[in-house]
Amino acid sequence: MENNTLGQIGIIGNGSWGTALAKILTDNGHTIQWWIRNEDAIKYLSTRQHNPHYLTSVRFMPGTIIPTNDLKALLSECNTVIIAVPSAYVQKVIESVDKSYWCNKNIISAIKGVLPDANKLLNDYLSLNFDFPLDHYVSIMGPCHAEEVAEERLSYLTFSGLNDQLTYAVAKSFNNTYINTTSNHDIWGAQYAAVLKNIYAIGAGMARALDYGDNFLSVYITNCYREMYHFLSDHFEKVHPSNEHPDFHTSAYLGDLLVTCYSLHSRNRTFGAMIGKGYSVKAAMLEMNMVAEGYYASRGMQSVSKEFTIAIPIASCIYEILWENHNAADSFRKLEKMLS
Repeated sequence: MENNTLGQIGIIGNGSWGTALAKILTDNGHTIQWWIRNEDAIKYLSTRQHNPHYLTSVRFMPGTIIPTNDLKALLSECNTVIIAVPSAYVQKVIESVDKSYWCNKNIISAIKGVLPDANKLLNDYLSLNFDFPLDHYVSIMGPCHAEEVAEERLSYLTFSGLNDQLTYAVAKSFNNTYINTTSNHDIWGAQYAAVLKNIYAIGAGMARALDYGDNFLSVYITNCYREMYHFLSDHFEKVHPSNEHPDFHTSAYLGDLLVTCYSLHSRNRTFGAMIGKGYSVKAAMLEMNMVAEGYYASRGMQSVSKEFTIAIPIASCIYEILWENHNAADSFRKLEKMLS
């Protein structure tokens, strides 16, 4: 039975995170429409009831998923749309249909990055280019790995939105025996924290590959958390158009940073480890066959930091390795002297 506030729910994107969200919602009794670009994947899902490429152990009950590659049709029929494609491709997907299709929708962001062409969070991009009302926007944050959702291991999701009724309705639709949900009003802080933690996780993977131990990694993550706090708290007026101050002691901030830096499920950590071992960025991406959000985020956050005049030296170090071909080992030797 659909929640009256949310109406018909649609998901855009069928990667591991989109698949995990589809599992949670269908387990909770929702029937969802699911936009999948690949026609073969749609046929496979329709006949075998599972995603052929991501979280293949997750099987959907027949009739709970309506897959389509017609984005206009999904937007015409759905009141609430969850965007779960990698941030690098979001703008292209949104702009592939007329602006009118996005009117009067509840937009739920499940991305953890800045849009690389606009260098903005999704909500700011929608507000600027689509005159989108922010009280129809909610973001989904962790700490939560798709792989553990597939195994129904207890996980936590944080929902951030300015409209309490909508935010609570979205949180309730995801809450079940293996998903605990919380909510707050901190759209900007929670999203920027998620963007930064993916960059820091790439650095954590590099550190492991460069044979740094647990002692260094603990100091590294502590300093990353301090940098995140500095960005979001000390420069509050620059990065928060709302009056909602971040609660840094919640799982959406420190918890998500820790799990992304430490977990073997973290694609950003894995990507960083490959770079630390000497892979080129292109080779690492081909090997993983998945998008590491922190790679694009590192470039986007350089533009954001310049726009707001906020120094993020650790994130800048990771950016220089990824985008300016700085040697990882040399960069980390310099980074050693920055940490305390």
